Amino acid sequence: MGKKVVTFGEIMMRLSPPEYQRFVQADTFNVVYGGGEANVAVSLSNYGLDSYFVTKLPAHEIGQAALNHLRRYGVKTEYIKRGGERLGIYFLEIGASQRPSKVVYDRSHSAISQVQPGEFDWEEIFSGAAWFHFTGITPALSDGAAAVTLEAVKAAKKLGLKVSVDLNYRKKLWTPEKANRVMSELMNYVDVAIGNEEDAEKVFGIKAADSEITAGKLSEEGYQAVARELTERFNLEKVAISLRESLSASDNNWSALLYDGKDFYRSRVYKIHIVDRVGGGDSFAAGLIYSLLKGETSRDAVEFAVAASCLKHTIFGDFNLVTEDEVRNLAAGDASGRVQR
Repeated sequence: MGKKVVTFGEIMMRLSPPEYQRFVQADTFNVVYGGGEANVAVSLSNYGLDSYFVTKLPAHEIGQAALNHLRRYGVKTEYIKRGGERLGIYFLEIGASQRPSKVVYDRSHSAISQVQPGEFDWEEIFSGAAWFHFTGITPALSDGAAAVTLEAVKAAKKLGLKVSVDLNYRKKLWTPEKANRVMSELMNYVDVAIGNEEDAEKVFGIKAADSEITAGKLSEEGYQAVARELTERFNLEKVAISLRESLSASDNNWSALLYDGKDFYRSRVYKIHIVDRVGGGDSFAAGLIYSLLKGETSRDAVEFAVAASCLKHTIFGDFNLVTEDEVRNLAAGDASGRVQR
């Protein structure tokens, strides 16, 4: 295996009606598991890294099912704690054409939201590791989860790991004011920040000029200014912003921008017909982490990350179940989708 990477957060059970049904139509649900940092861990395992996911899961069969799902894809689970009340659940109604997807959360009192400082031995967890990744979802779960996240990033920086964060603002979990306060402290320990078109605005009040998300209008110059301001405010090494132009629930244009403190790199634009967009940002983050760990250039890193997340949109479930070769083929220009024999 390759370098050791660690991610920390929540994995949930996802329940979605089959065949684009609405919630009110459904009498069965498809079951998969996923969550921001767990999705990244699976991608990194697929690329051959020594990928560890850290969380807390209830000590019953549903918690075990989530843990088994991670193991199925090669993710290391040795540092997962068992205990707490329940596994979080979210319901996903998959949209189509002009009807958007909808998410209903049932995650209150989940095991990971009940964690308290001191439950994880971060020095042991980070032993031999090169990279630590978390998202803005985890500290939003509870004050305890925020305190444990702060413990983790402090330990990671003390031990010399690179630290990345996907800002991932979730309005159903906390207010912009609390997000700003909590995330601003965590950002002091971050090297690489990742976000989408809206995250920097919602969390830090940094808005891209001349962009209108719901109209599918994105200004590259506006996002360059966002990346520059994030870099200067938090002394970051790199900022990546994924750019989604939503033509409809079924069709998006997908690209990204990477700023390395000196130069901007805009990826090619992919026109995607969507099977499942959940986890698209996580697959982008994983692709970026993998490329940077391999020492690739900023341009190659953003192209690999965007190609990886393009492919994720074609796969049902939260996880990006693709190989490095498949990503590189697409990044190199093979977007035909022809049958491979």
